[in-house]
Amino acid sequence: MEKFVGKKVKVETKEQEFEGMVLPSYDPSVFLIKLENGYNIGIDKKEIKSIKVIKKGKEEKKKAVEKGKEKKVSKKSKKLPLVSFIVTGGTIASRVDYETGAVKPLTKPEEIISVAPKLNELVRIKVINPFMEFSENINSEHYKKLALIAEKELNDKEVKGIVILAGTDTLHYIASALSFMLPNLNKPVVLTCAQRSIDRGSTDALLNLTCSCYIALSDIAEVTIVSHGTTSDDYCFCLRGTKARKMHTSRRDTFRPINTKPIATVFEDGKIKFWLDYNKRNDKKKVKAMPFFEEKVALIKWHPNADPKLIEFFRKEKYKGLVIEATGFGHIAIEGKYSWFDEIKKAVGKNMVVCFAPQTIYGSLNPNVYSTGRKLKESGVIYLKDMLPETAYIKLCWLLGQYKDVEKVKELMLKNFSNEINERLSEKDFLV
Repeated sequence: MEKFVGKKVKVETKEQEFEGMVLPSYDPSVFLIKLENGYNIGIDKKEIKSIKVIKKGKEEKKKAVEKGKEKKVSKKSKKLPLVSFIVTGGTIASRVDYETGAVKPLTKPEEIISVAPKLNELVRIKVINPFMEFSENINSEHYKKLALIAEKELNDKEVKGIVILAGTDTLHYIASALSFMLPNLNKPVVLTCAQRSIDRGSTDALLNLTCSCYIALSDIAEVTIVSHGTTSDDYCFCLRGTKARKMHTSRRDTFRPINTKPIATVFEDGKIKFWLDYNKRNDKKKVKAMPFFEEKVALIKWHPNADPKLIEFFRKEKYKGLVIEATGFGHIAIEGKYSWFDEIKKAVGKNMVVCFAPQTIYGSLNPNVYSTGRKLKESGVIYLKDMLPETAYIKLCWLLGQYKDVEKVKELMLKNFSNEINERLSEKDFLV
């Protein structure tokens, strides 16, 4: 059915009819169309009774072309500050070509400005497109590549900051990786995204991109995530890269600060309201990337009836590190049929670094409250306080990529490199 791609059609199924433009589908069993309201739907080809092409009139063709037309970069922009946009994929980094129906990446400044026209008044854009990947396909090799690209851009005197466009699903992993791989930053590194595609009226890309540029020009020399603070277009949050998490599958305000406040609230008019202290910009400083990563590390969640052979598997496969999402203050079964205690002791004895992070997400671990925690701590488990499980996983990979000394890694897991640990928590920071 590839012959229908880019055409407007009426599709009749066994139960109802749909009208829309046909898009390329990666699943051969699914017929993908974009409806008039902007939503994409997939139709099982087995359910289709008929497909009729709807011929476009001249006016409709003109509107389709205009909708996908690139905005010109203004002459005035030549005097504006330069921001490097690193385009890696995701909903925010692509658009529909309204003549062909194909989805294309944003690889030119004009294409990004067409999404957020206000950028034409704020910055000059330099586009770098190292790869285009769905967020679930981005891995440690991509983290390393991004860190090295960022190092080069940050050490360019003309570049005032970096904005990275990526998918939402694993954005907090990328943010954590860059937080560790780019220590002692001199300028802002901003990751942004979109939950709604840029061709929809309800897209969050416009405000996210605009606010990201304000932060890229600000004094916040940290790796941050900038995205909607509410479901409306009220403002964006600027969140610390090691203390943010995707908390909803589809809401525009999906990224939330965990156990802390946002660094700042950013408004569409450029106003920035600060909530936390942060590392200050220093354009004269040079940045040196540290793109280290050990792949033989796992992140797993303990649950009732979890087989201790899980730990045995990682030990026999010679994994170097393990982050376990533990319950409550940091507990797992240590007695009975499903006890993990003996296997964890064996893993620690084989120089595996075993860490606990909070399964609850919010709050901090404390091994000293109950006997279970005290026994596990005595066995060699490292309790990571309020560090997010995803951040803990990335940090352990990063440290084991640099050090062979297990005791050194254990010590450094409890050291703050990028504000990943809060020594004191406030009840006011719960569900901010």
